[in-house]
Amino acid sequence: MQAGQWQVVFMVVGAMTLIVSGDVAGRMLTTAGFSPFFVAWARFALAVVVLAPFCGLKRHEFAMLLRPQLILRAALIAGGIACILTALRTEELATVFGAFFVGPLVSFCLSAILLGEKVTVTRAILLLIGFCGVLLVVRPGFGMTFGVGWALLAGVFHGSYLVATRWLAHGYRPRFLLFSQLLIGAVLLAPLAVGPLPALTPTLASFVLMSALGSALGNLLLVLANRQAEASVIAPLIYSQIVIATILGLLVFGEWPDLVALIGLFIIVASGGATFWVLRRAS
Repeated sequence: MQAGQWQVVFMVVGAMTLIVSGDVAGRMLTTAGFSPFFVAWARFALAVVVLAPFCGLKRHEFAMLLRPQLILRAALIAGGIACILTALRTEELATVFGAFFVGPLVSFCLSAILLGEKVTVTRAILLLIGFCGVLLVVRPGFGMTFGVGWALLAGVFHGSYLVATRWLAHGYRPRFLLFSQLLIGAVLLAPLAVGPLPALTPTLASFVLMSALGSALGNLLLVLANRQAEASVIAPLIYSQIVIATILGLLVFGEWPDLVALIGLFIIVASGGATFWVLRRAS
């Protein structure tokens, strides 16, 4: 594997670690009584304040924030985060991310349809196998819960967001793309975040900071990775999120998936690994 490909691997796996860690902190906040929409808004708003000085913003770029494509991309990631935080209120961490992994299939299909990226039969088969793993986790019609439905919707939003990022990555600076999604996302979520709040202790404040920075830095790494590789190449690497979520779910919450869900998670990760192996052989 070439050095550039390894760099993409490290960026995406690092992004997944940061994003899952941010969601762990978000779950701590919703458990403490904060609404998922407030947590999502706080994540975006705080990240704007912390990261704006480092984004190298130029005066002419502020007018770009009204562009429909940037608003659409920000709405997709804001919707995805709000949905996954809602799912985490009632579901285990690994289960939520297992259902969330409908996203790579969405990303793969939309990349082919909308961006004209190359599609191979092998990749399509492996993604469908991964989707079968998602079905084992979700179990539609056999005990599927409302929370898992939110996780599936989050996956659809996130898969679409990945394609939107690929679509826009070469037209805008990575740090501006990050700033645009944070600021626009905060504006879109603000009306939904209004409501009574529990007392904000120093511990909860640290969770707000962890949630904001984990998500922001993770998505910045994804933007950088999308400048170096196609969305269909990035998609299988996203599967590392499953492993990270399972480990953190066990370490932080003492959760372990049941046997059927565990088999589903294994299938999801195996299909992602096989897809990456195929891409490596083809390069």
